[in-house]
Amino acid sequence: MEYDVVIVGAGPAGLAAAIRLKQLAREHAHDVSVCVLEKGSEVGAHILSGAVMDPRALTELIPDWKDRGAPLTVPVTEDRFLFLSEKRALRISNALLPACFKNHGNYVVSLGNVCRWLATQAEALGVEIFAGFAAAEMLYNDEGWVKGVVTGDLGLDKNGQPTPHYQPGIELHAKYTFLAEGCRGHLGKQLEERFNLRAGRDPQVYGLGIKELWEVQPDRHQPGLVLHTVGWPLDPDTYGGSWMYHDANRLVSLGLVVGLAYSNPYLSPFEEMQRWKTHPAIRRFLEGGRRIAYGARTLTAGGLQSLPKLTFPGGALIGDDAGFLVASRLKGSHAAIKSGMLAAEAAFDALKAGRGGVELTAYTEAFRSSWLYEELYRARNFKPWLSKSLYTGALMFAIDQHLFRGRAPWTLHHRHADHETLKRKTDTQPIVYPKPDGVITFDRLSSVYLSNTHHEANQPSHLKLRDLSVPVSVNLALYGGPESRYCPAGVYEFVEADGPEGWRLQINAQNCVHCKSCDIKDPTQNIVWVVPEGGGGPHYPNM
Repeated sequence: MEYDVVIVGAGPAGLAAAIRLKQLAREHAHDVSVCVLEKGSEVGAHILSGAVMDPRALTELIPDWKDRGAPLTVPVTEDRFLFLSEKRALRISNALLPACFKNHGNYVVSLGNVCRWLATQAEALGVEIFAGFAAAEMLYNDEGWVKGVVTGDLGLDKNGQPTPHYQPGIELHAKYTFLAEGCRGHLGKQLEERFNLRAGRDPQVYGLGIKELWEVQPDRHQPGLVLHTVGWPLDPDTYGGSWMYHDANRLVSLGLVVGLAYSNPYLSPFEEMQRWKTHPAIRRFLEGGRRIAYGARTLTAGGLQSLPKLTFPGGALIGDDAGFLVASRLKGSHAAIKSGMLAAEAAFDALKAGRGGVELTAYTEAFRSSWLYEELYRARNFKPWLSKSLYTGALMFAIDQHLFRGRAPWTLHHRHADHETLKRKTDTQPIVYPKPDGVITFDRLSSVYLSNTHHEANQPSHLKLRDLSVPVSVNLALYGGPESRYCPAGVYEFVEADGPEGWRLQINAQNCVHCKSCDIKDPTQNIVWVVPEGGGGPHYPNM
C-alpha cells in the first residue's frame, strides 16, 4: 500500500500530525495521502496518562475544539501540592510554587478519550486509520533510507508457525514515515541505533507511572481538583511523585510515578503505589469508593538534553517516541501535539515541492524556534536536580525557577542510563511490603484484570531474551531478580526448577500491559520488547 505519509501510533502526536497534513492539503489544494497505524484494538486502547492537559497546542491545531465537542470539559479549579511523611502532609503555599506547577487554564481529561475524539477529526479530513495492526519492522530502500513499515503477521502459533488463521503482514510504503509509538518505541529504538540519532546526547531516562481510576463518594469528589505529592513512600534519594486528578462523574484518576534510575533492586513501584494510597491525605478520598480501572506506562523524563536527533532519511520521531515530555509540568500531550504539527508542516512543504523523502531538517529548525523548545529549555534542569535527592533538588529547582526563570547559566546532565543504576542485592536492604487489603490496596493480578489485557495465548511471545541463562545466573544471583518487582503486571516470575541452579524465569506474556519497564530497567539489557500480534494488550477505558 502506497501513501505519502505513514504514521505509526494513534496517540496525540500521531493524530495531530495526520490532521495537520490534511489541513494543509486542503488549504493549498495539494492532496496528501495519510495513513495511521495503531497497534491497540481501537484508538485510545493503549493510551494511559494522568492527565491534566494544557490546551495550547490543541487550540493551534483545532481552534474551535470546544464547539466540536472535544472531551475537555473539566477545567482545573484548584492546585494542591503536598510534601508527605509517613503520617503527615505539609501543604506548600501556591504562592511558593513555580509557575510550572500551576494549572490555571488547563483541563482534567482522559487522554484516551481525547485521542478517540482526535481520530474522528482526522477521519473526517480523509486520514485512513487502521487499528489492530502493529508496525513490526521498518522498510528501507536501496540507499538505506526509510521507505515505510511492515505490519506483523497474524495467526502464528507460539512457535512462529502459521495456523489456519494466518495472514501475512502488509507493507506500507511512504515518502515519509513518522514514528509516534510513545515512550521507548520498539521501532524508534531501532532507528536511533541504525542512524546514530543519540550521538552527543544524554542518555534518555524514564519514569514508570502506575495509574488507577476510582469512582468515589459524592462528598469526597471535587471536580477540577489537581493534587500532587512528593516524599513518602519513596525515600528522598528516589525520584518520583504522585497525582490525584478529580474528573467529572465522580471519577478520580490517581497514581505514582517512580523514576527508573532507582538503585535498590528490592524496590517495587507497584507496591509503592499501593502503599501511597494508605496515607491519610490520600485514603480519605478513596474510602467508600471503588476502583474501576488500572494500568501502567513508562514515560520519558530526560527532557531537552536527552532528545535524540529528530529526523532520519525518510522520516521523523515525534511525541514521546522522541521524548517530548515537560517533566517539570508533568505534561506531555500538548508537547506531543505540537511536535506532530511541526513535523507535518515540514513534510508537507517537502511533498508540495516534490522533495519527498529528503531529510526533514526544517522540522528540527522549526522546533528550535518554537514555544515547545523554550518550554523544554526552562525545564531542562528539573529531572537532574530532583535526581540528586528530593530536598536538595526541590530547593535548587525552586532557585532555578524563581530566581533565574529557567535560564540559569548552567545545564545539568544525565550521566547514566536507568539500567546502569541498580546496586547488587548484597549492598541493599530488602523492602517488606504489607499485604493488600482488597479495599484500598490490591495485588497485581486483580489489577491486571481491570486493565482488560488480552493476548492470544497461542502466539509467539513478544518478550524476548537475548540469553536464556542470564535471568538466573546474573539477575537473580546478583540483583535478587528485579524483573519480578519492577514489572507492574506480574509478567516475570522466578519459579523452582530442576537443575543445578534450582530456578527458572517464567514469562507470563499474556499479562503484559505494554509499559516497557522491562525493556528499560533490565540491568543486563537482556529483555527485548517487540510488538505482539496487533490488537493485543490492554484495552483502557477512560484512561
